[in-house]
Amino acid sequence: MTALEFFKLLSDETRLLSLLLIIEEKELCVCELMQALDESQPKVSRHLAQMRKVGLLVDKRQGQWVFYRVNPVLPEWINNSLVELSANNTGLIAHKVTSLHKMGDRPERVKACCS
Repeated sequence: MTALEFFKLLSDETRLLSLLLIIEEKELCVCELMQALDESQPKVSRHLAQMRKVGLLVDKRQGQWVFYRVNPVLPEWINNSLVELSANNTGLIAHKVTSLHKMGDRPERVKACCS
């Protein structure tokens, strides 16, 4: 991934917030991001697909549901950027994390949104 691709991805609010939430929670499914962002499934899925396509995110299928996390083999400069981005922008996602956590703990969230 080039620097231009990376920063273009971050220039969209939905992608930026999704990425920050995924960093905060380590792994999220589309339904969890829909809850946190108050966005439609097609919009969230489209943005996640863009980040997956360039290798920023990786996914894993669990039944019919797909969970996303940050790619563990990103270049060091991207990892460093993500650490700084996350650490210095917690206020940007604070109310979205609160909304996400209203879904319950991880196993309950999966049952509530993904069963």
